[in-house]
Amino acid sequence: MQEKLTVNGMEYAIVKLLGKGKGGYSYLAEKDGKRYVLKQIHHEPCEYYTFGDKIAAEKGDYQRLLDAGIRIPLMLDIDIANERIIKEYIDGPTIQELVEAGQMQEDYLLQGREMACKAMAAGLNIDYYPTNFVVQDDVIYYIDYECNEYMDEWSFDNWGVKYWRKEQ
Repeated sequence: MQEKLTVNGMEYAIVKLLGKGKGGYSYLAEKDGKRYVLKQIHHEPCEYYTFGDKIAAEKGDYQRLLDAGIRIPLMLDIDIANERIIKEYIDGPTIQELVEAGQMQEDYLLQGREMACKAMAAGLNIDYYPTNFVVQDDVIYYIDYECNEYMDEWSFDNWGVKYWRKEQ
């Protein structure tokens, strides 16, 4: 039997695990024939990162990214009590998959830099690790909502770009 999770009383069928991050598990979910990402916040320890209220941070970071003009999947619903989020599903390969397959395009690097400029102008860093970016119809989306105050050492050019190239 397929696992189901509810978000504000709406039931979603879990298709598969998409990934686990510092703050939660992301699942491909379906409802009424449409695909979504259902993120379930977790409270597992993370040696290199300190969290406060994760669900509040997701909500706040989502708004900061929208305000900065960063291309992200829409947040369609948020269930504070169960710490679950429904996001628009962006269907496509991650930058990591493209790098590993030797299919990385220069335009994707330019789009990454463009996002980085928007983030920096808003005083933010996003997590530039390539599994956080999905390409759909040759357009890059930042699929994580994590952002932090800007620090030069964690910028795209000083940290992220090295993971977007084959020579890692």
